[in-house]
Amino acid sequence: MTTAATDVVRQHLIDPEICIRCNTCEESCPIDAITHDERNYVVNPGKCDNCNVCIAPCPTGAIDSWRQVAKVEMYSIEEQLKWDSLPPQRELADAEGASELPPEVERIVAAASAGQGGASPPPWSAAHPYVNLYPAAKPAVATVSGNFRLTGDGASSDIRHIVLDFGQAAFPVLEGQTIGILPPGTDAQGRPHHPRLYSVASPREGERPRYNNLALTVKRVDEDHEGRPVKGVASNFLCDLAKGDTVNVIGPYGTSFLMPNHPGANLLMVCTGTGSAPMRAMTERRRRRIPLKEGGSLMLFFGARAPEELPYFGPLMKLPKDFIDINFAFSRVPGEPKCYVQDRIRERAADVAKLVADPNTFVYICGLKGMEEGVAQALADACREQGLDWDAMLPTLRAQGRYHLETY
Repeated sequence: MTTAATDVVRQHLIDPEICIRCNTCEESCPIDAITHDERNYVVNPGKCDNCNVCIAPCPTGAIDSWRQVAKVEMYSIEEQLKWDSLPPQRELADAEGASELPPEVERIVAAASAGQGGASPPPWSAAHPYVNLYPAAKPAVATVSGNFRLTGDGASSDIRHIVLDFGQAAFPVLEGQTIGILPPGTDAQGRPHHPRLYSVASPREGERPRYNNLALTVKRVDEDHEGRPVKGVASNFLCDLAKGDTVNVIGPYGTSFLMPNHPGANLLMVCTGTGSAPMRAMTERRRRRIPLKEGGSLMLFFGARAPEELPYFGPLMKLPKDFIDINFAFSRVPGEPKCYVQDRIRERAADVAKLVADPNTFVYICGLKGMEEGVAQALADACREQGLDWDAMLPTLRAQGRYHLETY
């Protein structure tokens, strides 16, 4: 019996072997097509419309999984919840029909499957990242060796620089990678808390060179994006840690948002708040290598409500101006007009466009999701103002691993 081409579909699945159960996919799905139990996260085949909104946020790529199946044989939620690993691709009666999808779906799936989670490839000179070394079932145990407040005493936000020491556990990380924190305790349903992901804020040699440690930039969450009171489980756990306390850590994750290693590479960095963590890691890596005279310029656009709310403000002010071009944007300074990072980008349009046009420039954007559209539009305006075709440039930047976006 031959399966008609119209009866073959590409089913969206989640790989249970590399999924870290962080709940990112379920939170990002706009139509509630993803659900879970205490064992697995799964995609409801009756709801999923292949919008692929869940693809990019996934830190491990587990969500970027697919099988071609006969429509009458799609894997049910009940089947998926029992899996320990993805099933092999089934043999379909009509091999030619099995490969056929509507052109629009083929385009979406191809875009979503281009690299991990649909992300840009890493820079060509990036070091090889290690990922998924420690799963939730066997986390690494790190000891807190420092917990320092970064924001001023009068600041509305409590942002911490937390240093974790891994002792004899092998936990190599690169600038731009993330780790998962497993908060102790259970949620209201009695289930273990989901892992929370944090970008590493220190360079690959560690916060203290030649020590097996790393740093995180953590904001204590006491309200949601709408200003409603809420107590962040992981952030409050981390911010309350004392020296000598231990933390269960999983990961590391990230194969795309990595810095280039070749001499002469330029970094154009745009961030807000704790989105400064990977920028701090990259900047510190380059600062430690100044004596090597490798070349390449650094340009940073950094936004916060006010100077006292901006993490690492003091250390940034001490960096040589010929080492990094810093542009602050403050939106809540009394007596001054609101200013955002996109405003500063437009003010520096000529310099920004010159950098973006350089094939050795790599762009990194990190912060709250609400900044995405404004920053992208500001970059586009800056380039167009200088006679550059941004619409043609952006796909090339992504394909070359030169444009990286990480928002939350």
